[in-house]
Amino acid sequence: MSETSVSAEPRGDRIAKYLARAGVASRRDAERMIAEGKVKLNNAVVTHPATFVTPGDLVTIGGLLVEEPDRTRLWRYHKPEGLVTTHRDPEGRATVFDKLRHQLPRVISIGRLDLTSEGLLLLTNDGALARVLEMPSTGWIRRYRVRVHGDVDPKALAALANGVTVDGVRYAPIDAGLDAKKGENAWMTVSLREGRNREIRRVMAHLGLEVSRLIRIAYGPFQLGTLPRGGIEEVPTRVLREQLPKEPAPGAKPPRGLRRS
Repeated sequence: MSETSVSAEPRGDRIAKYLARAGVASRRDAERMIAEGKVKLNNAVVTHPATFVTPGDLVTIGGLLVEEPDRTRLWRYHKPEGLVTTHRDPEGRATVFDKLRHQLPRVISIGRLDLTSEGLLLLTNDGALARVLEMPSTGWIRRYRVRVHGDVDPKALAALANGVTVDGVRYAPIDAGLDAKKGENAWMTVSLREGRNREIRRVMAHLGLEVSRLIRIAYGPFQLGTLPRGGIEEVPTRVLREQLPKEPAPGAKPPRGLRRS
């Protein structure tokens, strides 16, 4: 082919979705790479995101062949603090993906944990699965154990169930309960559905509390359990299939190899 084109009756995946399902990058990052002219289909630069990949096509990025998507796989990882959840860190800090590159194929994270947060991080080789499980409409609860410093007001915690606005940002309802208190330090369990960037830290600061430790213990049906710090364990395909949302969000493509009958 001398140039890429959009078929009148397209088959296969749009190229950004294909790259996401191959675990190369998120669909947004894939679209950025396409715009930068880094992606080729059958040796021709892809110029339009509505280009489709069909069986037998060759897709390359920077001259490297993109392997056809494998079956969908999911891993539980006990992220320690001190790692950032990004493929490229402009500050040169250690990343989750650098740490695991010799243990796993190319993967992306489902949601993120910041540098000083720890606990359960889900990793997958399928961008479509990541997109589905990150969406608030999926309804999966993220649960955390949080240690704070300061004077905890149980009424203020209970009021979070109605949602809260912090610095002009409206956060959805949060379930926060006090578990133990010793002096000016306290442990609580916090559950939320959206998981915006640094949401718990910002909301707690709004209540006059400083978060000194934040551990994610569950993401939807998947638990941290006894997985040791730095440990990684693949979720069996049968278990993953059973836990997928029965009704995918409108327009969401089912993860490869995990379509429900």
